[in-house]
Amino acid sequence: MGTMEKAAVTDLTPAQRQAWEAWFDQRFEEKMAAREAAHTPSLAIIATKGTLDMAYPPFILASTAGALGWDVSVFFTFYGLNLLRKDLDLEISPLGNPAMPMKMPFGPDWFRGVEWKIPNLVMGNVPGFERFATRMMQQTLHNKGVASIKELRDACLEADVKLVACQMTVDLFGYTKDDFIPEVADWIGAASFLPIAAKSDVSLFI
Repeated sequence: MGTMEKAAVTDLTPAQRQAWEAWFDQRFEEKMAAREAAHTPSLAIIATKGTLDMAYPPFILASTAGALGWDVSVFFTFYGLNLLRKDLDLEISPLGNPAMPMKMPFGPDWFRGVEWKIPNLVMGNVPGFERFATRMMQQTLHNKGVASIKELRDACLEADVKLVACQMTVDLFGYTKDDFIPEVADWIGAASFLPIAAKSDVSLFI
């Protein structure tokens, strides 16, 4: 193909042109395959929620992608910033959340399978109901062998996931850097994180 590469395509005979096109297609596929093999997938997540149930999606996705060798960055902003605090005292709020039926983590199977449709009026007026619901959720997670949020966060760090804090939120809520784990990769604003998200193969807002 060396001589054929130098010749203008228009000067080739039909047979030569067909051979050149076949060679070009093969080379193109080889180059694209090599480029794909050398490419490291990237994931950018914006975590905005700070409740126990909403802490799982960003950490599960980030730790899984990190374990697969992806380049992962998670930007924790507003209430999501709670997920980077040293003290992970997270609760759930079933109030006004119809997607969260109450299930008991104890008793026989038929009892555990019952979805308790508790009215918002009851949940909003019973003292300590959110703490009770949190304990039930924690027990359910434990019974099913699901890792804790701290364990998932540690798994992210082991997989070299970049945990990034929103500096504006830190200032807004009056936090200091001492309130957070020392492994926070950076303290930046949206203007600095958006270019990272723009270049990522996958971007998620949670």
